Amino acid sequence: MSNTQKLIAAVLGGFILAFVMVGANKEQTTQEIEAASMIRNYVAIQTMANDKCPKAIQKETGEQVFFPSETKSDKESYVTLIWDGEKSKTGGFKKASCTLRASLGGISELVIDDKVIIKKD
Repeated sequence: MSNTQKLIAAVLGGFILAFVMVGANKEQTTQEIEAASMIRNYVAIQTMANDKCPKAIQKETGEQVFFPSETKSDKESYVTLIWDGEKSKTGGFKKASCTLRASLGGISELVIDDKVIIKKD
């Protein structure tokens, strides 16, 4: 082999070694997979709550809500969004609370001004 061929073989060998090392480092541990799954689940229920709750509140009150004033969650199975009404002085609602449970896949509780609109267990 000439020196040029040896150099090309060495460079290709370096690239192959680098790809193998990168590929080996991409394997995830069980804990990393579980953590990623929990994050995806929380994002899914948060996204569903941000989609369904404002629509349910608008249907009941006629008032459109955008950003909740408070969020409560165990980060695994439920999320509760709470809104303060912006038009409470002119007849709108004062406070609305909407809870979405992952096990139900939808709104499990909707309370507007201490009046229970939806209650599912």
